[in-house]
Order: sequence, then C-alpha cells, then structure tokens
Amino acid sequence: MSDGKIQLIQTDITTMNVDAIVNAANVTLLGGGGVDGAIHRSAGPELLEECRSLGGCPTGEARITKGYCLKAKFIIHTVGPIWEGGVNREPELLASCYRSSLQLAEDYIIETIAFPSISTGVYGYPIQQASQIAIREVRNFLAKKSFFKQLSFVCFSANDLHTYQQNLQK
Repeated sequence: MSDGKIQLIQTDITTMNVDAIVNAANVTLLGGGGVDGAIHRSAGPELLEECRSLGGCPTGEARITKGYCLKAKFIIHTVGPIWEGGVNREPELLASCYRSSLQLAEDYIIETIAFPSISTGVYGYPIQQASQIAIREVRNFLAKKSFFKQLSFVCFSANDLHTYQQNLQK
C-alpha cells in the first residue's frame, strides 16, 4: 500500500534496497533482539565496531552509521521508549525518535528510508498508538520537507501491516 511518498510493506527490513534503514536500537547501540539483532547480524561485525565508537544513544534520539553488508548505505539507530502505560513521556519520546531519524536523513541527503515499528516489539508499545504517532510524524515532516522520494514503514507481521494501513487511511 502506498500514500504518495509513504509506503507500507511486510518484509524483513534488512533486505530493503533503500538509502537508509532505521534500527529500533537499545541505548547501548550494541545489538540486541528483534530488529536490532537482525540488523547487526546482517550488517556484519563492522557495525558493532562503529557502534562502540558512538557511546550509546539516549531514548528519543538517533545516531547514524554505515550500512556495511546491507543493501542500505546507512543505518539510522534510534532508541524508542519502553511502554509503561503512557505515563512516562512515551508518546513524546516515540515522536522524537521519528523526528530525530528524519532530521539525520535530511542531514545526510537520504532520499529513501525504511522504518520498522519502533518500540512495539519487546518494548511493548501498543501498535495502534505507535503507528498513529509514526504516521503523524512522517506526514508532518513531509509537509515541510519534500526531498524524500520514498518513506517506507516495514512491518514484521500481517497484523502490524493491517494496523498501519488503517491508520494511514485516516
């Protein structure tokens, strides 16, 4: 499904042929489970070495590295919030993940970018709310910046894809 420059797809984000993929990382940036682990495994050991030099990343911010063995030239690592019922600034921090990632993409003249569903895996953020924030932040950014050719939301499951589709149509 596509909405202008926004595309929805169900696939493995590590296979995307885009300028940059976004990694739903942890604060250490040293790999982990889920999409973070998959990206580290697919990119190769050089990614871990570069991430060590970055000194981590606070929740809501983003850092950029090379893509190494991935098709993507860059990896934008962002740390989403752990869901605690929405009482610890989770919506604000998740929105900041998207804004920070998009700002790095602009800084590096990245025209095509693929996002996973940040914080909805082991961090437990409800997919309905997370997808609304993701779509809102991308649309707001696109309204101000038009150089992006394609922004993809890459969903791991059919259920996540369906939720994103419903929210994109709103």
